[in-house]
Amino acid sequence: MNQVRAMPPKFPKRFLYLLGAIFVINIVQAAYTELIFDEAYYWHYAKHIAFGYFDHPPMVAWMIRAGSLLFDGELGVRFISCLFSVGTLAVLWRTIDTVHKNRFVPHFFIVAFSMTLLNAYGFFTLPDTPLLFFTALFLWTYKKFIASPSILIAVGMGLVMAGLMYSKYHAVLVILFVILSNVRLLTNKLAWLAVLVALLAYVPHFLWLYEHDFVSILYHLFERPNGAYRFEKYTLGYFVNLIAILGLTFPWVYRAVFKTKAKDPFTKALLYLTYGVLLFFFVSSFNRRVQTQWIIVVSIPLVVLVFRQLIQDPVTRKWMVRMGIANIVILLYLRIGLAVPALFPVHYESHDNERWTGELQNEIGKGPVVFENSYRLAPMYAFYTGNETFSLNNINYRQNQYSIDDSEAKMQGKDVYYISHYMAKEPVVFRNIKDEAFYGKKIPHFESYRKLRVYLEDKKFALSNDGPHLLKVYNPYDKPIALDKITFGIAYTNDYKKVKKVLPLQTVLKDTKKTALMANDTTYFTFTFPKTTFKDPRYFRIGLSGNGLHVGLNGKTTKLE
Repeated sequence: MNQVRAMPPKFPKRFLYLLGAIFVINIVQAAYTELIFDEAYYWHYAKHIAFGYFDHPPMVAWMIRAGSLLFDGELGVRFISCLFSVGTLAVLWRTIDTVHKNRFVPHFFIVAFSMTLLNAYGFFTLPDTPLLFFTALFLWTYKKFIASPSILIAVGMGLVMAGLMYSKYHAVLVILFVILSNVRLLTNKLAWLAVLVALLAYVPHFLWLYEHDFVSILYHLFERPNGAYRFEKYTLGYFVNLIAILGLTFPWVYRAVFKTKAKDPFTKALLYLTYGVLLFFFVSSFNRRVQTQWIIVVSIPLVVLVFRQLIQDPVTRKWMVRMGIANIVILLYLRIGLAVPALFPVHYESHDNERWTGELQNEIGKGPVVFENSYRLAPMYAFYTGNETFSLNNINYRQNQYSIDDSEAKMQGKDVYYISHYMAKEPVVFRNIKDEAFYGKKIPHFESYRKLRVYLEDKKFALSNDGPHLLKVYNPYDKPIALDKITFGIAYTNDYKKVKKVLPLQTVLKDTKKTALMANDTTYFTFTFPKTTFKDPRYFRIGLSGNGLHVGLNGKTTKLE
């Protein structure tokens, strides 16, 4: 009976009051803070509901679409995130079974609300927001599963695993490290049932990836540009991130983790998840810069581990309360500053977006706008003005959602206003928050061919081998494109796939009778590598252009021997 009284099935009133207060704070913040660029980009996702998008699985888009059915503007974009945020805290509370926890309700909120990104993602709509919620839910269902396995719990855990994977690809780390903490799951039939349910629920995304040539996976694994290793930027930056996600409480949080012993399978899973993610990205830091949000998922097991230790250890409790309250005061001040620029120490990306988009519209007039190389500016302008936009990506940039959706089709044949970083001879139409100039001009009857695909037949290439090499161009459009409208270009890149030189590429048409790239058909050309002053190029990429536009991202990055 004492055990039952120590762990009541309902939430204490103090918990509900504090949870309600956080929900109200997040709702107000969501409504009165302008979007950041990533949120605007995901809002663009949500305009076309699908089972996948270029950079991420679809959960973030589904959240925005659902919220936008209920509310307009910023609150519509963020409303479901506010629900997920309080849901995460509620699930974490139910996951913790420490005796006498109800006496420490304020301490629980100090631990959770003082974690910097866990706090920020209480209202921002980013893929990490559902990732945090489903990680908490997964750990809760896993705890139920190991305590009392059943078909119902296995099915529920499988659906939660699918929710994790629909949120962000990093979810695979959560599932992997929990399995590694209890390898006997590999012989458990109910565990395999959970995996089967997860895979079946994830089939629509697998099909989307297949239909889009696994564009997301290929980009993240092979196409992302990188840079030469620098200790201060990569590995030292990683350790700075370990502090940044926790703020002033970081010594006591990591102390609590180090003092925790894996006395049961669930605690072992929490420790494996924490150490596993931290170790994985520590190793990754020797190859690329680790972004702060990549490690945010450890916040979920950390809340449980630290709160447990706080109850048992008066020293941890004393310092977590002191430093946690200091963290919260700073975070609340910064959150106000997100909505009130005068209170923020720097000009942040949530500041003045409604102003600059309105001023730009007054400058150029209403109508469709094409932004060159900016999947950030294009959706932000569309959100605040209601005008159609398109990000035209050239070979110096990267592919994104605008490369695969129908935004280009909506611009074809229209009179557009074209805004670019590269047209210094044209008038400056606005400057971004970094004071970089953007130039603009009107383009009548706009046409672009960014969906043309370039394929190479040979498997190995070397500059010493002039060729000729066979090149084929597939036209996916429903109409032919005259050959005199297109030109070829080639980009040479360094070891880290950063473009160093772009040159015209001379090609020879195999079928000399052809005058156009026929609709839904392939046309063959040959080419030889143009000489370049850039020493020792390691990769190349071929693109197409026309109508005076820069060369596009039509071919894949290919290694030079």
